[in-house]
Amino acid sequence: MKLYEKFVTEELNEDKTLKSLSFHAPSNFNFGYDVVDEWAKTNPDKKAMIWVADDESERIFTFKDISLMSNQVANFLKAKGVKKGDRVLLILRRHYEFWLAIVALHKIGAIAIPATDQLKKKDVVYRIEKAGITCVLCTSDGTISGEVELAAKDTGVDNLIIIGKKDGWTSFEEAYSYPDKCDRDPSLTIDDIMLMYFTSGTTSYPKMVAHTFAYPLGHFITAKWWHNVSEDGLHFTVAETGWGKAVWGKLYGQWLCGACVFTYDFSKFDQDKVLKMIEKYKVTTFCAPPTIYRFLIKADLNHYDLSSIVYATTAGEAVNPEVVNRFKEVTGLTLMEGFGQTETTLTIANLIGTTPKLGSMGKASPQYKISLLDSDSKPVPNGEVGEICIDYSEGIPYGMLKEYYRDKEKTDEAMHDGFYHTGDMAWCDEDGYFFYVGRTDDLIKSSGYRIGPFEVESAIMEHPSVLECAVTGAPDPVRGQVVKATIVLAKGYTPSEELKKEIQTFVKKATAPYKYPRIIDFVDELPKTISGKIKRTEIRKNN
Repeated sequence: MKLYEKFVTEELNEDKTLKSLSFHAPSNFNFGYDVVDEWAKTNPDKKAMIWVADDESERIFTFKDISLMSNQVANFLKAKGVKKGDRVLLILRRHYEFWLAIVALHKIGAIAIPATDQLKKKDVVYRIEKAGITCVLCTSDGTISGEVELAAKDTGVDNLIIIGKKDGWTSFEEAYSYPDKCDRDPSLTIDDIMLMYFTSGTTSYPKMVAHTFAYPLGHFITAKWWHNVSEDGLHFTVAETGWGKAVWGKLYGQWLCGACVFTYDFSKFDQDKVLKMIEKYKVTTFCAPPTIYRFLIKADLNHYDLSSIVYATTAGEAVNPEVVNRFKEVTGLTLMEGFGQTETTLTIANLIGTTPKLGSMGKASPQYKISLLDSDSKPVPNGEVGEICIDYSEGIPYGMLKEYYRDKEKTDEAMHDGFYHTGDMAWCDEDGYFFYVGRTDDLIKSSGYRIGPFEVESAIMEHPSVLECAVTGAPDPVRGQVVKATIVLAKGYTPSEELKKEIQTFVKKATAPYKYPRIIDFVDELPKTISGKIKRTEIRKNN
């Protein structure tokens, strides 16, 4: 019996494609104990992760290594006061400590909250106060530890743990002196909250997406039926651990299926170095957002031996035909597109055995009941655009959020009448293939990042020259979209290139740098509805 068969049963069609699946996990299912530790017992020397540093030095971790070291980290964190239900912020880039820490937190029953190292003080303060964070695990790389220190002073958080050494912080290295046995907490259940991500919207600050201990099992399809991982293969998903894509492709489903994951802990993306890693380590399955593929096809792909790759997937934004065709020309592989959210696992995809249609995200995953609904929550006919919604009238499916933490209003807004409303629009053809259209709330997707206009607008409005502004996404051939700010200046200011640069620099310092407006357009007034709402659709027409 394969490990995952303890928790999930598959039903196949005659052509061996996936027809349906059902879950039968125990009421106390815990990824740390029931997957990581189970592999450590049954196949302790099985490789779990090949980790390569920026300087190309490497470390190989077996499941036994991950099991014992995560136990040490769990005991270390408990000694530092972390307990069941505590919210712990993880800002660990692609460092291998992320895997040890998140598995340790699962074993403790504390709630892991991964985040990017591009946050500024105000972003960290917001997260600490909104989630009630009591402990921060942080990288010493870059400036993020300084931002965390400033936020900690304002919020009173004093449990700060760092990879490396720094005054005022506890070194993560201390963990390795703790016992490597950690007993299961009998009070933990599969319905407890295990993981949270802050996700951006357009009319408010980031919401907290809360997932239970059932969430890892929801990624079974992601790994086996979309990524096509195998126990003797090596899977490489390009993703930083601060984003949900990391646990999609570098942890849960892959380890559930017994696959080894490859992690390249680079500080700055370089397509040639990534291709070199694929060639050197003989990566067998590969996943990245379309932005990464656009960079890869600009490199001399023929210079690298990519023959080890047997399967390639992509998600995060729409992928254009040029990328699909060029990648297939060099590798012979068809990119298998998929769709999902921070709030869900893979919901729509071109799964193994299916024939993709160019431009389509694929068909609905058997894991979810998908409907396209109009503004009155009525199903739309084939060919017409509707909102992608998930039917949860018979219970929340494995992989879907439990709630927006501490925000009943937002939860009720998204989850009502038996449907979770994704806010993403698509249309479906007569064969069941979905084609993405866009967001209902104007979310901007740039280079794999999801950027909420409200956050950027809030930062821009702090500049003294700005009277009003509207942030939208503008098409970009490399990044998919870039942030565009349409600005009405206050009295006493006149448009200039110097002022554009000043505002851009100001925003970079005020919030995460990737959110700054690459395009700024000064106008006399913003287009508005009678009720005074900004008409972003008119602005986008001029992009």
